[in-house]
Amino acid sequence: MAKAFFRLQKFLRRTQFLLFFLTAAYLMAGSLLLLQRSRLVIQQGARGTSNSQAIPLSDVMIGVGILDTTRALQNPHLSPKFLVGVNVLHDSSSDQRYGPRWLMSRNSELRQLRRRWFHRFMNEQEPMQATGSKVMKHIAENKGTYIGCFSDDSRERTMKGAVFYDLRKMTVSHCQEACAERAYTYAGLEYGAECYCGNKLPANMAKPEECNNECKGEKGSICGGVNRLSVYRVEELRAGAKQRRNVIYRGCFKAPENLTDTFPASLIQSNLTVEMCSEFCSKKEFPLAVVSGPECYCGYPTTHFTLHDSMDRLFCSRLQNISSTVKVPREENYCHVYQTPVQDTRCTDRKFLTTKSKVFVALSSFPGAGNTWARHLIEHATGFYTGSYYFDGTLYNKGFKGEKDHWRSRRTICVKTHESGKREIEMFDSAILLIRNPYKSLMAEFNRKYAGHLGYATDQNWKSKEWPDFVNSYASWWASHVLDWLKYGKHLLVIHYEDLKQNLIPKLKEMVEFLNATVTEDRLLCVENNRDGNFKRSGARQKDFEPFTQEMKNLIDRYILTVDEALKGRNFTGLPREYVPR
Repeated sequence: MAKAFFRLQKFLRRTQFLLFFLTAAYLMAGSLLLLQRSRLVIQQGARGTSNSQAIPLSDVMIGVGILDTTRALQNPHLSPKFLVGVNVLHDSSSDQRYGPRWLMSRNSELRQLRRRWFHRFMNEQEPMQATGSKVMKHIAENKGTYIGCFSDDSRERTMKGAVFYDLRKMTVSHCQEACAERAYTYAGLEYGAECYCGNKLPANMAKPEECNNECKGEKGSICGGVNRLSVYRVEELRAGAKQRRNVIYRGCFKAPENLTDTFPASLIQSNLTVEMCSEFCSKKEFPLAVVSGPECYCGYPTTHFTLHDSMDRLFCSRLQNISSTVKVPREENYCHVYQTPVQDTRCTDRKFLTTKSKVFVALSSFPGAGNTWARHLIEHATGFYTGSYYFDGTLYNKGFKGEKDHWRSRRTICVKTHESGKREIEMFDSAILLIRNPYKSLMAEFNRKYAGHLGYATDQNWKSKEWPDFVNSYASWWASHVLDWLKYGKHLLVIHYEDLKQNLIPKLKEMVEFLNATVTEDRLLCVENNRDGNFKRSGARQKDFEPFTQEMKNLIDRYILTVDEALKGRNFTGLPREYVPR
């Protein structure tokens, strides 16, 4: 009896252990399922939530360095000097009219942006199983004639024409159309996301199966491979593309003494037209077409022909009824210069630093002050990528490869940041501080916030209550950003956006020297020829109303005077006269 009882007791103990194990496994499985569903809800909510929706203030860490504008401006006895050196946060219970919404959403937006973009990037990196059938499908579905798979050397590109990146939406058709619009004969795709244009085929063919990278924007299509180009002839697209090509008149210039030595290619024809010269130079892959009577010359801007000193167009005119008050020298000493659709590629090669930078340099600005444009100029002038404190997938997809790199890797020549505050600033050894007119900066950032890097906010956005709230909070950020960097920055180079725009080469030289880099004059001229980059809004959208009220202007003007005085107090040049109130 005792033996049977012992066996029963032993069995029950085993059963208890088994039940415990099964219960624990059940709870773990349920927890995992719950977490997965919660993650799905969060991701869906992140996609559907606009930036303007409120985020609980208690859930977000509020940044430092923002001036208490409410107290300062409501008190008529306080001078703008009161703002210098002040580091007071808004009280959470203060009037919501002056409540800085960006403080409640900014950090959360950045976290969501980094998280969502990182997951998209990781999903894109999953290896694909390339097959010969995909190559055949790729050939059959796209316009243009597929030439074949060719070898490519990243150190010496075989297709030296225009270069485009789109790491999210690159397709074969997109690359072909881009090359055709710029008068190129061939389009080559590489790494699934890079597009190269040219008028000459690469020398070495590769095996068809070596072009095995799927296009980022077109599943089932092949866009080259690792150091392999899928090359198309785009003559079928060129007839329609010719209507869209832009030949830009650069002006009338004094011709160099020896045209043949200055320009690598030339054509002499009795009935020469601008279209004929531009077409000839485009086929030769030159960005400039120079017309002097029956002579056509092709080349680049160089130290012998800088395009800096344009003349009155009458100096190049052939018309007989020229005003007698204008003295025109002999016509052959002057020439018309046109910009062809071909891109100047002498400065498009970029790479990461081969060794870690010893000096950690920030490229700091208020949002909307032209930081992305400055990065474009620096990258093309130095040949090195710039990094970013943030993780903007849109910029990475368009060729800013430093976006993917960790901002503290020191593999980039400088790091973009909009941060302010003692801790964030003292992490850097030195900084280029880019300052822009606050009126222009506020409008540019408002456009970006509601319409992206290249779009414009609608009239409804401008007339909504979001705009006054935006100005009240962001205007103080514009001022505190400059004041904090002046206060805590260790080694600063102050660059005004307006000066950079007006005197590009001298200011860019100054920035390159500050970064301890060297650049040739010809490369600087190439940068000048490609100065706009891919993130310039097409023209200024005219509004039929004044977005800034008098109250807004009074607020902004006080900040302008404060920043101007602070700059001069640190022995820097004050703000440009065009936006300092007089």
